Amino acid sequence: MPLRIPFSRVDWLNTIVLFIIALLALIGAPLYLWNCGIDWFIGGMFAFYVFATGLSITLGYHRLFAHLSFRAKWPVKLFTLVFGACAFENSALNWVSDHRRHHKHTDQEDDPYDITRGFFWAHIGWILFKLNPLPPMDNVADLRKDRLVMWQYRWDKVIAVMVGLVLPAALGYWWNGWEGALGGFLLAGVLRVFLVQQCTFFINSLCHTIGRQPYSSKCSARDSVLMAFLTFGEGYHNFHHEFQHDYRNGVKPWNFDPTKWAIWLLSKIGLVSHCRRVSPYQILLAEIGEARRKADEQLAYLDASSVTVCERARGAVHELQDRLATAYHELERAIADRAETSRHLVDRWRREVRELLESLSKLEPLPA
Repeated sequence: MPLRIPFSRVDWLNTIVLFIIALLALIGAPLYLWNCGIDWFIGGMFAFYVFATGLSITLGYHRLFAHLSFRAKWPVKLFTLVFGACAFENSALNWVSDHRRHHKHTDQEDDPYDITRGFFWAHIGWILFKLNPLPPMDNVADLRKDRLVMWQYRWDKVIAVMVGLVLPAALGYWWNGWEGALGGFLLAGVLRVFLVQQCTFFINSLCHTIGRQPYSSKCSARDSVLMAFLTFGEGYHNFHHEFQHDYRNGVKPWNFDPTKWAIWLLSKIGLVSHCRRVSPYQILLAEIGEARRKADEQLAYLDASSVTVCERARGAVHELQDRLATAYHELERAIADRAETSRHLVDRWRREVRELLESLSKLEPLPA
């Protein structure tokens, strides 16, 4: 049941700041574009700030600091801490503390942006309203030892205003006087903050509401290709919740995950190292296990409701289930024994997963 929010507990500072940002982004920026248009310099500055702040949240705040998915040298840390602050999403220390609690208590009361409290709460309500005393930040002891992280923790608001708003306005003024200053402030500053924030918020709300669950249905996290395109690859949220320490979110070669590609490129030039990857066999096990669970659920529903189904189709699904069960246990043993698994066997298991999913798609769907 959605949470009823008492307005006496409004966090007025966050509410006012986010309201002003939204007002200027949705009204001020379009008015500026209508009256002044946009040139290559302001447009380029807007694109750079979207890229720099968005990637600093995904690569820095999220995969580097929250999940320790890889190690980075100080230039990468400094860049992501400075431009991460410019996203106006709090300091890295605060952000990471909330995010680690989200993973530890997903869909439970202690989850800061618990989707079971409603879409609005998970999206932005948890920022606007403080229902309980702030929990202690007792899950970031590792980051407290990092001098750059603690420097940003002390100065993140100053960095956010000066680098995220004042600097674009100053560069705009240098380029085209007061008109350029206003364009830099409204477009590269405020509009960019609004867009990056909303995309981040949609990972907490939309990616726990709509999408596929190919790896696990133990929690509400879902994969969304659309959100992957809008958040530098963060939309593959079901995979991320199942394998949170992998530096990749879009694990398939065709998945759109610019953050993964950026980390890989930085590793090639020596700026990051120790990139953590889940074994492809563990990923395949998760896919097979989830496919089997969905098949069991579908067939149990058909049996319980006495729906007439072609016996040949039912038999095919049962046969595929048996084959998958055998393959599942064989693969578990291979991983446990650290045995060499042939490409032929892996390809066979993948084909069987596809066949099972195709068979399931032909059955009547479960009721909503």
